[in-house]
Amino acid sequence: MLPRGFLLVPLLAVVGCGPSISPSPSEHASPPDLGYPVGSFSLTERDGQTVTEKDLQGKVWVASFVFTRCTGTCPQVTGTIARLRSELADRPDVMFVTFTVDPARDDPAELKKYAARYKADPKRWLFLTGDEKTIHALMRDRFKLAVGRKEGPDVKEGDEFDHSSRLTLVDRKGVIRATFEGIRNDQRPDGEATFEDGLRRLKERVKVLADEE
Repeated sequence: MLPRGFLLVPLLAVVGCGPSISPSPSEHASPPDLGYPVGSFSLTERDGQTVTEKDLQGKVWVASFVFTRCTGTCPQVTGTIARLRSELADRPDVMFVTFTVDPARDDPAELKKYAARYKADPKRWLFLTGDEKTIHALMRDRFKLAVGRKEGPDVKEGDEFDHSSRLTLVDRKGVIRATFEGIRNDQRPDGEATFEDGLRRLKERVKVLADEE
């Protein structure tokens, strides 16, 4: 049962790991302040340690969802996080948290190898795995982002999941404040400009939240 006053919002755009890309929101409008909590979770980091929501209390963090075998959008999403980590290097109280949507294959050892490709500092960038049902429920029910396993004989390796490519901004109290697109929409003539504008707005929001007491 949802708590009194909890605002239900529709699942945000889903994108598979193929070439299709979901539409971006209005380029110039500020994203809505969503204001719903991530809530409790307990997952495993690439070093084998358990990570819960309590470990992120007091930190501003940006969440992303990928899987290591992905041949489509996931490398772009992870590359965007790597860029944000670099551009926000002067904000040690800002963290990045990547959840795998394919935890059956993405055990800590696989996540460790994947994180190493991006030179991810474990003090600032976490990679989390666990039970597939638990992570998918967390993504759908808490983050309000779409995710699902593809079915059928035509599913190709590296394209087994449909999932949102959006990044989620969480404040120091564990409350989701906004989402931003994590990839460029190359199907639009203004795709790069829209993406860059979104990243600029994301960094501005991160800095505002990080400066809040």
